[in-house]
Amino acid sequence: MGLSSPESPILASVPAQSNLGPIPINDLTVTIAGSIAIAVLIGVSAFFSSSEIAMFSLAKHRVEALVEDGVPGSLYVQELKEDPHKLLVTILVGNNIANIAMSSLATAVVGIYFDPGTAVLVSTFGITTLVLLFGESAPKSYAVENTESWALRIAKPLQYSEMVLYPLIVVFDYLTRLINRVTGGRAAIETSYVTRDEIQDMIQTGEREGVIEEEEREMLDRIFRFNRTIAKEVMTPRLDMTAVSKDATVEEAIEECVRSDHERIPVYDGNLDNIIGIVNVRNLVRAKEYGEGQPVLSELVQPTLHVPESKNVDELLTEIQEDRLQMVIVIDEFGTTEGLITLEDMVEEIVGDILEGDEEEPFEVVDDRTVLVRGEVNIDEVNEELELTLPEGEEFETLAGFIFNRAGRLVEEGEEIEYEGVTIRIEQVDNTRIMKARITIPETPTAAELDEEEPAEVQNE
Repeated sequence: MGLSSPESPILASVPAQSNLGPIPINDLTVTIAGSIAIAVLIGVSAFFSSSEIAMFSLAKHRVEALVEDGVPGSLYVQELKEDPHKLLVTILVGNNIANIAMSSLATAVVGIYFDPGTAVLVSTFGITTLVLLFGESAPKSYAVENTESWALRIAKPLQYSEMVLYPLIVVFDYLTRLINRVTGGRAAIETSYVTRDEIQDMIQTGEREGVIEEEEREMLDRIFRFNRTIAKEVMTPRLDMTAVSKDATVEEAIEECVRSDHERIPVYDGNLDNIIGIVNVRNLVRAKEYGEGQPVLSELVQPTLHVPESKNVDELLTEIQEDRLQMVIVIDEFGTTEGLITLEDMVEEIVGDILEGDEEEPFEVVDDRTVLVRGEVNIDEVNEELELTLPEGEEFETLAGFIFNRAGRLVEEGEEIEYEGVTIRIEQVDNTRIMKARITIPETPTAAELDEEEPAEVQNE
């Protein structure tokens, strides 16, 4: 049998071999590939943008707490934040590479369909919009709201990025540090501490946002003022002191404690400028009831500290705690007794006044514009409570001292003084001492009243 001819039906039934070559590159293929690449680069840009916010918003003390708790990813965060300058360069290099590559790809893809000039305009506008929305605004907003969780999640990928971009990072890190030195800029990017002012600002913000109650804010404010307070501002003045002579009997000392409603009182030798210590009414009663023979007051005296009136109360509290004291005597530069301070006085500087029995409130509201204030209240407390700006001089610390300073003489009940529209009327005087004053705050004009005054002023002109 001979060979079949080309027209053989057998050969004709065999399908021709298909041509499986590479996919042809055309405009559609380039557009699809370019769009996918741009989408990936937007994701990279979003990653670096959100990383910057998350890493630099997470406080160092919080990172240390996360590490101590063994939270996964916290060690990576801590390692990255050990060199914040290098971390910032890593983020900026990665972000800029992604954005530049994105812009170049977009120009190439759009150039297929438009002339070069139009392609540049369209790609610039389009990429700018995409980057601002998906590469900056959205990821950064997310990082702000999820700082801690996002920082823990992206720390390890960020370390990998640092290794991949290491050559570029080294170069740009060196150049930026060099430029900082030449221009006199600071080398540090973030500080490892929070300042007093920043904490106080956070407290104020917390109160405005309802996170902190007003009472909590006031206590925190008092804590911050505490280490700037001196003994003279806290002490019970000499005029209000209750004390007994060392020659008094135990019964007389007990009667004085009961009369003054004090558990402890100072004991002096001769006069108040020579205080030798303090006595506790419990010890006095115990000695009287259970002691052998007739107890002697001077033998029951406990030693105490004598501190200058300029002594910092914060330091004084530490000394009192170390020496287990309840009362100290305040003296001036000449050794004269100025007053005394109890542990309760210092506690009140933090928690506020602790009223006992029939003790009066320091402020008594009469109406919206009028308040009765005790004379011994410090000027700074008056200013804070009533939102005033009464001056605080070296010659006085209290409202009574301010009144005497303004009047220049002793005052009587019913007299009034004015300061910047604030009227202060003396309500109660004990001998020469101002016990209580009535403060009337000027009425604040309404917006409508201010609007009415302005045309009148224009007409007068």
